[in-house]
Amino acid sequence: MPVIKSEEGEREALLYASRLMLISARTAPKSGGKDDVLTLIVSGREKEAVAVEMDKIAEERKIEGFKRDAKNLRDSEAAVLIGVRGTTSFKLDCGSCGYETCSKFDEAEKKAGRDFAGPTCIFKALDLGIALGSAVKTASFLDVDNRIMYRVGTAAKRLNLLPEATVIMGIPISAKGKNIYFDRQR
Repeated sequence: MPVIKSEEGEREALLYASRLMLISARTAPKSGGKDDVLTLIVSGREKEAVAVEMDKIAEERKIEGFKRDAKNLRDSEAAVLIGVRGTTSFKLDCGSCGYETCSKFDEAEKKAGRDFAGPTCIFKALDLGIALGSAVKTASFLDVDNRIMYRVGTAAKRLNLLPEATVIMGIPISAKGKNIYFDRQR
């Protein structure tokens, strides 16, 4: 039997776990059965590019949380990105988006905001949340440390990593002696 050193085995297991997280996001229930959820895994150079972008945002906005989260990302093996096509309406005319009808929502100008594009259909936002919850549930079942991070998604959006997504969240994953995503300083 070959010997697999701890670091190599853990790295391979984390990448496998990230793939299983994609499955959980994909199979999560979606409003009306219409799947507008998008997923991607970043590791290696691509993960570092996201961390570099987070550092740039920290400098631009003078928000130290971006630097802190960039360090967390660098200390992670990979990050799962989950986004949604949020400017697609659900055709329920609920008004949560701020428009009287879905037709008016569909006709409204879609604009890039500071971090994401909108307006966003509430049902698409809910689909994103359910997909995120399903993905982190899988990571938790596998004892993989993780945390949903808005700032990772912001940098990923600026880098156009999920071009069709109007909103993106990131989930860095790691396996350390202590969970690196909690007990953090602001």
